[in-house]
Amino acid sequence: MNDKEESTRSRKIVWTGLTLVFIAALVFLLGFTHLLSDTVAPWIGLLPKDPHKAALVIMQQAPVIDGHIDLPILIREAYANNVTAVDLEALMPRHVDIPRLRKGHVGGFFWSAYVGCAKREEEGDDFTDATWIVRDTLEQIDVARELIAKYPDTFQLATTSDEVQSAIYGGKIASLIGIEGAHQLGNSIGVLRQYYALGVRYVTLTHICHNAFADSCGYLPGIIPLHHGLSAFGRRLINEMNRLGVLVDLSHTSDETASQAIRLSKAPVIWSHSSARAVHDVPRNVPDNVLELIGKGEGQNDAVVMVNFAPQFVADEGKANIQAVADHVEHIAKVAGKDHVGIGSDYDGISSTPDGLEDVSTYPALIAELISRGWNKYDIAGLTGSNLLRVMKGAEKVAKDLQAAGTLPVYDLYHKRPDLPYREL
Repeated sequence: MNDKEESTRSRKIVWTGLTLVFIAALVFLLGFTHLLSDTVAPWIGLLPKDPHKAALVIMQQAPVIDGHIDLPILIREAYANNVTAVDLEALMPRHVDIPRLRKGHVGGFFWSAYVGCAKREEEGDDFTDATWIVRDTLEQIDVARELIAKYPDTFQLATTSDEVQSAIYGGKIASLIGIEGAHQLGNSIGVLRQYYALGVRYVTLTHICHNAFADSCGYLPGIIPLHHGLSAFGRRLINEMNRLGVLVDLSHTSDETASQAIRLSKAPVIWSHSSARAVHDVPRNVPDNVLELIGKGEGQNDAVVMVNFAPQFVADEGKANIQAVADHVEHIAKVAGKDHVGIGSDYDGISSTPDGLEDVSTYPALIAELISRGWNKYDIAGLTGSNLLRVMKGAEKVAKDLQAAGTLPVYDLYHKRPDLPYREL
């Protein structure tokens, strides 16, 4: 046998051996992967069989971006806004601190700048007298920004979807800011622009009270409508939110407000912390007829509904647990699609939590529950954050397009404001 024949024979042996190894590996992967240990499985791109271990593997690449955490109001109530007295690296009084955020695989969250609704006798029938609300909102924004700055190794201020992703890739917790109620604008669209300059990227159109812009769903059934949805001023507010790139948040709004806003907004919308009314019938949850307005069809808009953990919005008293929260996630996914659901816990803004979801360290337990129900890694990645990022990118594109087209800022005044002459524009 000459050298050429020997070389050919050697190559045939090698290729035959490699082919047999490939076939054996393929047969094993198709029929015997259940024999792999949960330690080995991730190394070959498979998820562990144990749902909790699988959740942790997924969340390493797709951490939670929570739509609503009320840490700033806790700092106001417990520390009188004194950020120097706060130690987020130690155990905090309620649900959020740095060790538990890390344990819960949190990649980002919206810091809620929240000031409660004024009493009617304090604000007046025309919403013009509660002048402290803008001050207190600025203090809430200040608390958020100062805490973000205090822990630069942990938090990174983010104002765009790209900045969120950059923070996460850098091992930081992306920190966004939202305003929980348009009553916090002081009836001024100019104030919205200043909040935007400070980093605010969503405004909830109402809290539990009506305001000059829109109707609330209230807290209990029976609230009497004021505008029957959006006021004319509220429609102009949404126009300016679209132009700036501020997300329209429909948590707390009436069904009429939500339906009208979905149709009016040129940009995708969010519910930063709301669940499904068909699962638990309370006004704060989103009904199916509104969920059906989410999508890409005619009369629909892109959106993400970020599920709330407040027990009273999850289930009957004593029945709020991980399974009940997962029921809300699954129902929203069933009606609107898995691309339109996220997580908006309301941690630090709620006095109690569902069993098994006691604080920010427990997000993996919810993810494990959904994996046990058949959710795959792509579904989970959407839920934990990519659905929200898609909506943010959509709102950013709308703002860029409107500004490029020369869309002018909105300078409309609230017509019941007594200090400036009102002119119809």
